Amino acid sequence: MIDLRLLREDPDRVRASQRARGEDVALVDALLSADERRRSSGVRFDELRAEQKALGKLVPKAAPDEKTELLKRASQLAADVKAADAERDAADTETQELLLRLGNLVHPDVPVGGEEDFVTLQRHGTIRDFDAEGFAPKDHLELGQLLGAIDVERGAKVSGSRFYFLTGIGALLELALVNAAIAQATAAGFTPMLTPALVRPQSMAGTGFLGQAAQDVYHLDKDDLYLVGTSEVALAAYHMDEIIEADRLPLRYAGFSPCFRREAGSHGKDTKGIFRVHQFDKVEMFSYVSPDDSEAEHQRLLEWEKQWLTSLELPFRVIDVATGDLGSSAARKFDCEAWIPTQGKYRELTSTSDCTEYQSRRLSIRVRDGKQVKPLATLNGTLCAVPRTIVALLENHQQPDGSVRVPEVLRPYLGGREVLEPVAK
Repeated sequence: MIDLRLLREDPDRVRASQRARGEDVALVDALLSADERRRSSGVRFDELRAEQKALGKLVPKAAPDEKTELLKRASQLAADVKAADAERDAADTETQELLLRLGNLVHPDVPVGGEEDFVTLQRHGTIRDFDAEGFAPKDHLELGQLLGAIDVERGAKVSGSRFYFLTGIGALLELALVNAAIAQATAAGFTPMLTPALVRPQSMAGTGFLGQAAQDVYHLDKDDLYLVGTSEVALAAYHMDEIIEADRLPLRYAGFSPCFRREAGSHGKDTKGIFRVHQFDKVEMFSYVSPDDSEAEHQRLLEWEKQWLTSLELPFRVIDVATGDLGSSAARKFDCEAWIPTQGKYRELTSTSDCTEYQSRRLSIRVRDGKQVKPLATLNGTLCAVPRTIVALLENHQQPDGSVRVPEVLRPYLGGREVLEPVAK
């Protein structure tokens, strides 16, 4: 959530942020009104309570003829205090509910618009010219079947659409990717973490995933637990309700977990293969830093993602995501999109978001710097979302006979294999 003091001091900035996101601007005025009622009812409660306490000291000392009148006033004050307390609680509840609905303040440099209004910042690598090489590229599903690596038919039989099996070399390729990604993150100073896939509502709400993203989340009604769509949730909630000493920052974690997404609203999109699925594994980077360092940390996370994709020898671009596609928690987001030959376009492989103080305020995570205790900043960045990375690897490194060249960074994790060979023609 944002700082209420900032809302009071500069409501136009918050209105502009909401407008840029394409969200309800009237929410800002409703929140200002609720906050004013909360504060005024709090003042009234304090005044009445003080009068009640003072009166309580007078009653025992009062003369008999005065005591009756004082007791009558005390009775009225008790009723007024109770009413003021209820009014204060109601206004406070309304303020908190409205505050939780407000998105993070958008960074001023973020391009304004919807999903297609991003700005391309960089391009890396060379897109292969398959025509010049004399063959038409196969898509990742055909390659996966040739290699004995991907089985979507049995995935659908067992679990339904958008599920799959990774088999044989496909399973080994996932393990290689995960191990290589964790090795890079560990070398960069991240603490490896295996995180829970089920979290409590306060963890999911605290990271901002029960707002706009709620329709995409799996909920277990009987247990009131949520399946995470990313280990960001568990990593953000890891220090919930804690005060962290400033000299411990930055704290950096690399979480590996299964991820679950309903993919609500994606009917008809990416129905073939394993690009958009309900369950996948991912290595996620997560940082806790001082608010003053969040923009610099955001650039560092992006550089680590670029290092990873470059090591996989993938052509990719970096985009500055537009305001309407940020999600509620991010003040700014950069995506790395890899070129997918058979689709003829770039597709998202990694994403990194600067959430500033938004999540830490919701999760009550603070930093102690001397005598000052204040919210810190949280950031997240995908290092390796496995299925999409497999899609990009197979298609970009394929050879005419259906074999796939293995990037050098993965070879130590695949028994030294330089090429993945077809098992079926």
